[in-house]
Amino acid sequence: MANPNRKYSCESADKTLEWMNAIADFLRPYKPLIDSHVVNFLKERLWELVDEQWMECLRKESVDNLLGIPSGLVQDYWPTSLKEFVMTLRSLALPREQKSFHEMLPNLRVASLGTVLSQGMNSKKKHEVEILAAVVNAIAHVADAQTIIDVGSGQGYLAQALAFDYQLSVIAIDASLHHSTVTAARAERIKKHYAAKLRKSGYGDIHLKVPHVVTCHVLSSDTLTALSSSLYNKNIEEADSLGCSMLEGKGSSSAHGYEVSSLVLVGLHACGDLSVSMLRTFVDCEQVKALVGIGCCYNLLSEDCFENDDIPCGFPMSIAAKVSRLSLGKNARDLACQSAERWRKLTKDAALQNFDLHAFRAAFQMLLERYYPGVLNSSPSIGRQGKALRRKQLRRSIEFQSGPGGSELPASNPNSDFIGNVTSMSMISSQVHLTSSRYIDAAAAISKDDSCMTYLTSKFYCDMESKDIMESQAAQSFQTREKYVLFKEFCEMGLSRLSLEHLRDIDMLKIWREVQQFLELVGPYWSLRAAVGQLVETYILLDRLLFLQEKGNLIEACLFPIFNSDISPRNIAIIARKAGLGS
Repeated sequence: MANPNRKYSCESADKTLEWMNAIADFLRPYKPLIDSHVVNFLKERLWELVDEQWMECLRKESVDNLLGIPSGLVQDYWPTSLKEFVMTLRSLALPREQKSFHEMLPNLRVASLGTVLSQGMNSKKKHEVEILAAVVNAIAHVADAQTIIDVGSGQGYLAQALAFDYQLSVIAIDASLHHSTVTAARAERIKKHYAAKLRKSGYGDIHLKVPHVVTCHVLSSDTLTALSSSLYNKNIEEADSLGCSMLEGKGSSSAHGYEVSSLVLVGLHACGDLSVSMLRTFVDCEQVKALVGIGCCYNLLSEDCFENDDIPCGFPMSIAAKVSRLSLGKNARDLACQSAERWRKLTKDAALQNFDLHAFRAAFQMLLERYYPGVLNSSPSIGRQGKALRRKQLRRSIEFQSGPGGSELPASNPNSDFIGNVTSMSMISSQVHLTSSRYIDAAAAISKDDSCMTYLTSKFYCDMESKDIMESQAAQSFQTREKYVLFKEFCEMGLSRLSLEHLRDIDMLKIWREVQQFLELVGPYWSLRAAVGQLVETYILLDRLLFLQEKGNLIEACLFPIFNSDISPRNIAIIARKAGLGS
């Protein structure tokens, strides 16, 4: 195992490769853990892939301590090997703390977006656009470039900030015609506002730059390179031949009116292979002098070129990574999208709900295997049923608290599959303040026709010596029944989503009883996998950097944590420029 106290660097190709090799050596023994999928947790007994001592320790751990694992937080009483695992993970991952730009861009000034430009942005997007626009402007001046190509521009927030606040010529490229239309319309509204403001200030009709919007499916670096060259040469006909179309807002300048100069490619969370295409275009296109890119959606990267080095794919990019032949796979790339910062900010209730939903999905997989075995061959996806279930839980919680006649616990309907209007399992103890006798009454009411619950309820009457124990057991009974009801509803929603008929002989309660003893292992298992995710992302980003570093002295490149990771967890930018441009 790597030394958890070792500090790694990516200042040169050799050092980057050393770092990548250390990560690869660390990850290989844990490939079964990384490659597994939480839907198979119960069916394939995935907890057995993890050290038994670790799982026995973590199954008793508090939720807060589980949520700290992806951030490298350990407890003194944990097994030594578990502590070393978590700390080594942390030491091998790229640091996320936002760095000062002073050393790299000493003249950088980040301006706050005005209310007009920031309209429609949430706080996260505003933070990202303010910083990235300032960085791109500074890089453009260093590269002596006046034209910015915003790749995957979405609704044009960054493009408009660059055009209106920094007066740069911007070409916004997006695959969605809807996004392009929204961008053009929004830019026109902003232009009118700025023009009116300038006239009111006595500046007259000053020419305002408006982003030029291009709708184009960038399916490869070849497409983006050809498009960049054609836009540089103002060859709109050539752009059209690539399947691209340029939109113009009313009153804006001609499509041929943007300035000709060196180009800077920029992408704010360019999805999947789009970030990779930007890097290859930066290398291959002579007119592109600099690049600032922040990637995301690693799960959508292509990864199928180990057998044919001539086929460009999303991962791996560097020659050295291809030689090492560390394959990731979709499950591992899914993990790379996890964020230690978001885990750390989860509340206990939210975390418990997430763990429960993962458990429901894993138990649902067992139902499919038992009653619909043919469906599993198609790798069924039931979509975001967890979010829908959480919304229903919230509605029930609200109804519960304002139940009929102001009572705390609505009457149970013995003929219903649901327990009146119940609150979520993670809110029972804090929101339902029942006396001990009412706990027993509630448990008895909800356990009708359920032998498992009848047993649990009868226990309450056998031990009247301790009020605290009795209340705790009654609350546990209530939560157990509530979880089963939610699981049953989750399964029904899943079957409906898969267009499967609800068979008469399905025994959901039997499945639930079989898996119940293992459900507390879901949280520890998922926390360990999430912790590995940041290391997978680090390897992907180092591979991209090494791809540029392998070009020798022709390119200067670095990885830089550009945003506040608490606001924008996917915060590491690749910043690169062709050598010999400015200081």
